[in-house]
Amino acid sequence: MSIKINKNRCPQNHPCPAIRFCPTGALTQKGFSAPEVDNSKCIDCGRCLRVCAFGVFSKN
Repeated sequence: MSIKINKNRCPQNHPCPAIRFCPTGALTQKGFSAPEVDNSKCIDCGRCLRVCAFGVFSKN
């Protein structure tokens, strides 16, 4: 599995709160743009799915 990011659902005007909950550092964000996921680091723990109030993250 891998985490998919729906950039259309992300408000992109604040620091992504899910980044600090990612245990492997797979999530990154440049400025206030939509977050990006490095699937080679992602362990599919699902923390980002639970933390994001906008439903930006989903599992493939």
